[in-house]
Amino acid sequence: MTPTKRQGHKRRLSRRTRALVAVAALLLGGGGTAVIAANASAGGARQPAARSADGADASGAAATALTIACPDVGDRLRDVPDPARQQVSTGLAELDAQVARAYERAASGGDGAAVLGELKQQRSATIGRMADAIGERSARPSDLTELSGCSSRQVRTEAADGGSGANALKRPMPGGPSPADFADIRTAPAASRPAARSGGSTGTFSSACGRNENGHFNSDNVIVTPGVSNGAHHTHDYVGNLSTNAFSTNASLAAAGTTCSNGDLSTHYWPVLRLLDGKAAPDANKPGGGHDGNMGKVLRPKSVTIQFRGSPVSKVSAMPRFLRVITGDAKAFTSGTGNANASWSCVGFEERQLKDKYPICPDGADVVRTLAFQSCWDGKNTDSANHRTHVAFARQDGSCPRGFRAVPQLVQRITYDVPDGTAFAVDSFPEQLHKPVTDHGDFINVMPDSLMTKAVACVNGGRRC
Repeated sequence: MTPTKRQGHKRRLSRRTRALVAVAALLLGGGGTAVIAANASAGGARQPAARSADGADASGAAATALTIACPDVGDRLRDVPDPARQQVSTGLAELDAQVARAYERAASGGDGAAVLGELKQQRSATIGRMADAIGERSARPSDLTELSGCSSRQVRTEAADGGSGANALKRPMPGGPSPADFADIRTAPAASRPAARSGGSTGTFSSACGRNENGHFNSDNVIVTPGVSNGAHHTHDYVGNLSTNAFSTNASLAAAGTTCSNGDLSTHYWPVLRLLDGKAAPDANKPGGGHDGNMGKVLRPKSVTIQFRGSPVSKVSAMPRFLRVITGDAKAFTSGTGNANASWSCVGFEERQLKDKYPICPDGADVVRTLAFQSCWDGKNTDSANHRTHVAFARQDGSCPRGFRAVPQLVQRITYDVPDGTAFAVDSFPEQLHKPVTDHGDFINVMPDSLMTKAVACVNGGRRC
């Protein structure tokens, strides 16, 4: 159904709208579910009663949850010599595991001060080893040692609107997400994009890469923690390059097969979306799954669109082969939203976008995740120490910051048919509480040069390819 057609009829709230956020599994260990009894319509809703699985009123449940916030060491890296990369990669994975264990202890009722004290000692030792490895070939980054300390944080879990409509579930969802993390898409602000000017590039180039029908999943992150199994601590969905895992190299990626019909060997991956229906998933005891606090059945995308777009103010240049780009931030909830770039909507309502909420979609509309990548490149580097500073987002008017040039903008658009009455959440690090703002996408450009040349020509020529 096109957006125009959907906007033309009366928008009715379905059972999904009335109860989407009503059901969630306990994400860190066993537990029951919570459900809503409510009636709703497009004109309004009466106050629903939140109830536990056995029917007991849950409205008196705690309205806060505990998490642990630590500075993101990886984001502060500026220079990592090649000989130190493996030590740094291992250290980053160790830091994530240390925070996860501390979070679990704190959430289970451990002494907060003792947990944070032990965590600081562990982080200090790990960061010290990373700094030493860097210092053997470059200036030792003394400022990293300042990032050892962490803090605990109480997080609101009740609906932000004070308890009306479908978000009125009072019972928090242990491990996240909470009712406050969902919003009716009709309340979202309208999205805006700068208008194309004379000299801009208005074409598009798409790669048809499927929707991971071959079941390519792992909890690695070859960009951030190469050479480390389960470096992401959450499960990624992959399309494109068939070989991508923690141990992939430029050579192995270039030699692999692909799910893309046009021969594009690029790697595309993002955290899986899970149904929180209380049912055990096949990976309930495996790394990236239940072992790391990610519970629920993995929901296969209904569709995946891989598209490259132009710049509204200039022509675009070719991306270099093996360019690595991350958009969004898996730690945005505790580290701040400076790198966040999640965008959520519903089919037929994509003129509206949510940045920090999961969407409650009207009758029949699928959930949409959109990951729009940085479209400006520094013209020199295919990666950087923190995997961010070699690329940049365009300014509000569509132009690139000084020292950067426009390249085709990758947009990953993923849709899901979420069953009526079932909550969902993106995989995350445990302490991030499965917040929608932590959504992120990853990309390694492995297009053959001839295909990249074609993509640039299509984009700059105003064609749809």
